[in-house]
Amino acid sequence: MKARLFRWLTTNYNPKPESRPFLERLEQKEIAGIRVSVAVLSDRESIECLGIRLARQGMQAVWIEIDNQSDHGQRLDRYSIDASYYTPLEAASVNHFSVGRRFLSFGILGWFFLVLLPLLPAKIISARLANRRMSAVFRQLALPGGVILAGEQRCGLIYTRLDEGLKTMLFRFVSDADVATVSFALEVPGLLLRPVAQDSEHGETTEVELEDLIRWSVEQPRCTSGKSGRREGDPLNLIVVGKRDLVRQCFGSRWDDAEAVNWATSLKTARAFLLESVYRYSPVSPLFYEGRMQDLALQRARASINERVHLRLWKTTMRVQGDTVWIGQVSRDIGVRFTIKTWNLTTHRIDPDVDESRDYVVDSLAAGGHLGKIALVPGCDRTDSGSPRKNLTGDPYFTDGRRALLVLCAQGGRAESLVCSEHHGEQGI
Repeated sequence: MKARLFRWLTTNYNPKPESRPFLERLEQKEIAGIRVSVAVLSDRESIECLGIRLARQGMQAVWIEIDNQSDHGQRLDRYSIDASYYTPLEAASVNHFSVGRRFLSFGILGWFFLVLLPLLPAKIISARLANRRMSAVFRQLALPGGVILAGEQRCGLIYTRLDEGLKTMLFRFVSDADVATVSFALEVPGLLLRPVAQDSEHGETTEVELEDLIRWSVEQPRCTSGKSGRREGDPLNLIVVGKRDLVRQCFGSRWDDAEAVNWATSLKTARAFLLESVYRYSPVSPLFYEGRMQDLALQRARASINERVHLRLWKTTMRVQGDTVWIGQVSRDIGVRFTIKTWNLTTHRIDPDVDESRDYVVDSLAAGGHLGKIALVPGCDRTDSGSPRKNLTGDPYFTDGRRALLVLCAQGGRAESLVCSEHHGEQGI
């Protein structure tokens, strides 16, 4: 009873800096004799380790271990990791307790708490003590700055902006002799995502050459469908070659995961819709290919949930040199309209020029140097703006009837147009 009363009368701050379950998820890479290990703290882990919920302030802690086995001292360029990173004391200050601010936030209702004013000094004093300890903990766990000498090891946290689902980071090491870079694309626990089906769930895989893949494209449905498969949805205008980890790395920070649909994410979506605010991880409606819902859904959010570019990808049984072949659909939401074809009587209105959305994906990947080979291949069936087709919710669209075939590569690649036979009408982009 006394303990409960004490917690109620004071500001409580109970971090556990020694609690580091995220170390089990460390991913390691090595470049030019520098070994780098990285893990991103989930919201739950930041509460336990740092004693505070960083996500509430749009922040995220990243644990970094560096082992410099090169012959030169190395300086980590923190700007390359996140241009808007927080210093340890800045991160602590943003999260400091403020009893006065909380009291004022009640506005006129604050007058009802005047009877508690005698308790205010204890709250203020304990808050100041908690804030001092918070600053000390944030500094204690921070990655030390300065030059990392040859043979030296360092570890600690860097405080960055919040990313959920996947966090992509570029590490840049500068020495007297050279500049070395290495990138990470790390899964962040917390988002509710649909699990990607295993290969065995789709049947036996088939290894093919790119020319075979082009012919295979012609044989695929021109559009997605509804669950029953009787009505056509948006056109299947992408073919992507690359393992899932590479796909996520290539799309990286430019694209966010779309959460699975449940009551919680539906409420978030409704709130964002009513307030016309952004929801970076808003779910996308299910579409179907060969009777299956999309395996992976990504999006580029804008200032409002009503405007975004979103794409869906389905794993296929095709493989090119062991890499997964995905077939996909991308379109651009440009507004909201009423419809009787959905349970909530509203739907996103897509840009009718779906080829522009397809080319946007190409440009997005090319800008990051992630395209090894590109081509436009047939498969969607042409329809012009004068006689557009319609998707499941009645939105009109037109297309030149081609899919973008994209072979992904690690960062720094230069796109090469595929040279294809004129028989199938393919062309490089």
